[in-house]
Amino acid sequence: MSSFLAEENNEVGKLVNTVTRLHVNNRFLLGIDGLSRSGKTTFTAKLKEKLQQQQMDVVIFHIDDHIVERKKRYGTGQEEWYEYYNLQWDINYLRDNLFDKVRFHDEVELPFYSSESDEQNIKTVLIPKECFIVVEGVFLQREEWREFFDYMVYLDCSKDERFLREGVSTQRDIQKFKRRYWKAEEYYRETVKPLLNADMIIVTGRAN
Repeated sequence: MSSFLAEENNEVGKLVNTVTRLHVNNRFLLGIDGLSRSGKTTFTAKLKEKLQQQQMDVVIFHIDDHIVERKKRYGTGQEEWYEYYNLQWDINYLRDNLFDKVRFHDEVELPFYSSESDEQNIKTVLIPKECFIVVEGVFLQREEWREFFDYMVYLDCSKDERFLREGVSTQRDIQKFKRRYWKAEEYYRETVKPLLNADMIIVTGRAN
């Protein structure tokens, strides 16, 4: 466990060294891509800490904060994998109101989803004039979003390792994974080729 954590911290350090060299001034948009349970949120938290240690302003966006209400992504008549890949988020709205604005505007207004109420609430996020903007989430390299990033990291973790990170009750519904999540992930890897197109690939997971 300790060697795994040390290796991950080393990868964070390498990434910080890379992006701080590339970031000359103003804002730098960094993507942390990877499939579900690949360690994106934990990695992003460590990245933020490292950047702040170097006196860098950091703004984090988690794509899963901006999913739509359940009725728009379940029971739509489309195949379940399609609902997950194409309907989980309002892809064009995020393109226009997050990715297209975040580099030049002092603030962005975005819908934040509440799982308790199954509602979206608009919140304002302030953006410092000079900062690292880190977006973490699945499917970041889809064609509608990829062009906005200055640098893209892909966290590569095996399907078995990622599945083991799910809760016990979630693991029992393996058929849902096959119909919804894994099929969408396969589509992403086959059509978008995130491993090929990322600027940096970091292998995560003790099994790797």
